[in-house]
Order: sequence, then C-alpha cells, then structure tokens
Amino acid sequence: MTTYGIEFVPGSVNVKQVVTYTKLAESKDIDFAWITNHYNNRHAYPTLAMIAANTDTIKMGPGIMNTFTDTPAAIASFMATLNEISDGRAVLGIGPGDLSTLPKLAIDPAKPVSRLREGVVQIKKLLAGEEVKKTGEMEFFDYDGAKLTGVTLPGKKGIPVYIGAQGPKMLELAGEIGEGALINASNPKDFQIAIPIIKKAMEAVGKKKFDVGAYTAMSIDRDEKKARNAAKIVAAFIAAGSPPPVLKRHGLDLGNVEKIKEALGRFDFKTVGGLVGDAEIDAFTIAGTPDMVKQKCDDLTKAGVTQIIFGSPLGPDMTNSIRLLGKYIV
Repeated sequence: MTTYGIEFVPGSVNVKQVVTYTKLAESKDIDFAWITNHYNNRHAYPTLAMIAANTDTIKMGPGIMNTFTDTPAAIASFMATLNEISDGRAVLGIGPGDLSTLPKLAIDPAKPVSRLREGVVQIKKLLAGEEVKKTGEMEFFDYDGAKLTGVTLPGKKGIPVYIGAQGPKMLELAGEIGEGALINASNPKDFQIAIPIIKKAMEAVGKKKFDVGAYTAMSIDRDEKKARNAAKIVAAFIAAGSPPPVLKRHGLDLGNVEKIKEALGRFDFKTVGGLVGDAEIDAFTIAGTPDMVKQKCDDLTKAGVTQIIFGSPLGPDMTNSIRLLGKYIV
C-alpha cells in the first residue's frame, strides 16, 4: 500500500503558515509531514512541536537531522518529546548532513557513514530506555552512562527511523539499520538503482519490512506551463549538484548542465530559466497537470516506492497544490 508525505521548508514560509499547510495536508489524507532542517531557516524542532500540538492524525518528523550539528542524545530527547506531544505520531528522518553546508559551520564532514551508524544505534538504545555505557568500540559517540530519565519513552513500538540516503553506502546502511529511507529522487530510473542495494542489505540482516520513500521535487497545477515553470529552479539546483554518472543516467547534456551551474553561481536566474528544459525537469522533478503527476507517481509505485513525498516547490500556489494533490493523487 502506498502512503503519502509532504515536505515543508520553514524558510520562505513562517511556522504558523507551515502549521496551516500541514493541517490542510492532513485534511487531504496525507500521511506524513517532513520538516526540513537547515541552520539558516526556522528551526525544525519547534516547528514540529507546533505541528504536533495542532494536528490529530498526520505523522511528523525532521526531514532530515544529522549527527554533526546535533548529538544522538539531543535527537533522542527531542524525538521522545515530540512523540509525547503528538500521542505517538513521531518519525525520525536522519542522514549524513549537508556536505555543502557543514564546512560553512566549521564542521569537518568526515566519515559520515560511520558517524551516522553510531548515532542511530545510540538513539535507538536511548529511546528504548537503556543506560548507554562505554564500550570502547565507538569512535564518535561512546557514551558513558547516558540515559533518558525525564521523558516519556515510546515503548515497544519505538520511533521509526528513516535514513536519508543517496549513495550506495548510505543505501546499504538504510537497509541494515533503518525502518525506511528518504531518497532524494523523482524518477523511477534512480529507484531501479537504489532499491536492489537496500534489499540486499535487508536480506543480510533478515529484515522483511521497509518503507522506501521518494523525496520528490513536486510541482502541480492545472496549468501545465505554470507547473513546469515553477519546477525549473529546483531542477537546476539538483542538476548542478548531481555527479556525471547521474546526469548520464538521465541522458542529460553535460555541457548544458555546466552552463546551468555557472549561471547559478552568478545568481543569474533568468539565464537559468532559459537553460533548464524538459530533460532536466523530467529527470529531477515531477511537474505538470494532475493527470501527468498521477502517472509519474504510479510509475514510482511500480518501481518499488512505498511512500511518495511531495517536496518543494509543490507548485506555483502552495494551497492550491495541496488541494490538487489530495483530490487527484492521494
């Protein structure tokens, strides 16, 4: 069964607006709300607490935290608190961290896979009520007597952990220690590569259940041109940040992508808009009319995706886009 999520960025919209949009999404039977985590935007933690206090059924979580800017103990404490406020609806999205942002914060993003593995292990132990003792086996988070004592623990059900994954090592880690994955991709071609890696890791540890999340760049509108124009800048940034093998997988012109990258570097968005065409939009976003979006979402489901997440920009008009997604896609 396919479930649906939606992403909100508390940057261009404030916290009260995010809550309003999330309540609308909940009314359209969207299952998950994922709130992005960037130091330069409004913080995900209080935003999620506001969502938890003002909704009834939708699950919510950070999309995504990392163990460079936040410690496993701090994340565990927050998630237990969010789970209490939401009456058991918390989910945790966690990943390696934004490798383009961390150096700006004087953080060396070294050994992201090992660091994330240790972080998730310790978060799960703390949420299970364990006193985490020093073992000498951990490089980053070898806690010495850490325990959550003043929070309501989630109990046997626990809090599902979704690993933000793209590269092979992170996809393997997701299949091994996660309950799900949040994969930044909108095209079935990417999941044809990713899902077999996850399944192999699952088989190695005897795991049967797993939620494969497609963290899409979505733009929907009744007017096809408006929908696709709204997706251009997002497609440009994704193309500019993608390695050559990914660009080749989607049959993109590497020379044109280099021009896009140069224009973005100059903040010349008018030139960017002229360079981004259907090839880039279709490779990295789901953009178009409700019928077009429905078909692309069906294609993702056939590729093995089990949760489709409607990510930024959503469309030229966010309220209208959420209504269209609820009426035609969910």
